[in-house]
Amino acid sequence: MGRKNGLFSQSSGGAKSMAVIMSILETAKQNGLVQFKYINYLLDKLPNEPPLLDNQRLEAYLPWSKNVQLHCK
Repeated sequence: MGRKNGLFSQSSGGAKSMAVIMSILETAKQNGLVQFKYINYLLDKLPNEPPLLDNQRLEAYLPWSKNVQLHCK
């Protein structure tokens, strides 16, 4: 990721959002996950969760958690 990824954003907010998404995808890739499956998993599970204020609940959705590894490889 670098400067070139933000060149096509229409706003600084859009560039920041793209950087967050690219970071999530790259972290999934580095942890051996299928990126498409990981994004689908997050979009399927997270809307049904109450706000993730508890670190333990948040850690369940990180790419290196065992449950995510089972569903997204």
